[in-house]
Amino acid sequence: MKPLVAIVGRPNVGKSMLFNKLCGQRLSIVEDTPGVTRDRLYAQCEWRNRTFDIVDTGGIEPGTDDQILAFMREQAEIAISTATVIVFVCDIKTGMTASDQEVANMLLRSGKPVILAVNKADQTGRENPDIYEFYNLGLGDPIAVSALHGHGTGDLLDACFQFFPEEEDEEEDDDVIKVAVIGKPNVGKSSLVNRILGEERVIVSNVAGTTRDAVDSAFENQHGKYLFIDTAGMRKKSRVDDRIEKFSVLRSTMAIERSDVCLIMIDAQEGVTEQDTKVAGLAHEAGKACIIVVNKWDAIEKDGKTMDKMRQEVMRDLSYMTYAPIVFISALTGQRVDRLFELINYVNDQSAMRITTGMLNSVLADATARVQPPTDKGRRLKIYYMTQVGIRPPHFVCFCNDARLFHFSYQRYLENQIRSTFGLEGTPVRLTVRQRSDKEE
Repeated sequence: MKPLVAIVGRPNVGKSMLFNKLCGQRLSIVEDTPGVTRDRLYAQCEWRNRTFDIVDTGGIEPGTDDQILAFMREQAEIAISTATVIVFVCDIKTGMTASDQEVANMLLRSGKPVILAVNKADQTGRENPDIYEFYNLGLGDPIAVSALHGHGTGDLLDACFQFFPEEEDEEEDDDVIKVAVIGKPNVGKSSLVNRILGEERVIVSNVAGTTRDAVDSAFENQHGKYLFIDTAGMRKKSRVDDRIEKFSVLRSTMAIERSDVCLIMIDAQEGVTEQDTKVAGLAHEAGKACIIVVNKWDAIEKDGKTMDKMRQEVMRDLSYMTYAPIVFISALTGQRVDRLFELINYVNDQSAMRITTGMLNSVLADATARVQPPTDKGRRLKIYYMTQVGIRPPHFVCFCNDARLFHFSYQRYLENQIRSTFGLEGTPVRLTVRQRSDKEE
């Protein structure tokens, strides 16, 4: 597992801005009103050749009646409980407050290593004497940082780094395929995991939302080694009123991030709902290998065309995922559950496929000969060459003379050509267009 750094503190001390500065992307919405960051946000960072996860939490307001603030506090508590290191952010402009002291006491009780970052120390040069009062929190030496300008962030990451566990050799873990079972509540995710494991590992009940946490279960059979992550169901945002539910959505998102393959479960009786498209969209956006699993197939009245009809409906509603294989199962009776393993292995291999530049360019030459690249105002798109830069999902870069001419439909055409030649079934494909400057030409 990668180390996890949690950024906590009371509202409006600049946690999100610090988070954005550390991960180098504007992922958190930054606003000068308390309570803008409601959910925990995750991003990956790298420092001193170690990758780690960083999480931005909503502000902790210790004794609050306001429901959203209380919810944010619970959010932060969850982040704290899973973190390797906690960065506690205070604000030098407001000075140390009673709330800071309460949060500090809560962090001390957690027993986790805590690093104190005093934000908004924006001027450089001599140290601001106001920083000394933060020694009263009992959390050791405060580190002055400016999330706005980036001062002190290196010292802060160095301080976090010393608490990271030794890097484990992930060799033995390499052959384990991590499978996230995702879908809306009550679609049979836990029943499927129990059917595979052959034991009641996960609580199953007909009440939607029984599974609150993402549960990991290791499993091995003749097909290989697997780690099944049974996630809590994701509901529509408007229905997410119960605070525990909100955590479930976040944890499911985390489970997708951790997985290699996602099993997207759909209820055969209901067909594809709007919620299913959202859940599938998360896996698609994360670039994970996917299998669409239509469950409760035993409860459907069938004739000769039922399966084809359902397959067409799924393809129509999840039109952005036509690459994902569809399998019809019943977790209750065990029908076709065994087929899942071969499919999981297959899509996992497909998402890790590497294609040589030579082979790619012969496909490219063939594709451009068949369908001419688009022109605009007399200027034709020229594609020089294409190369693969990443796997999981396969990521290709196209070098061309003018990126503006590279129309989306032509990108899709090239993607389809690559798929028809190399398969790449069950995995999304990323295509990046790079423009060569005239100097390079």
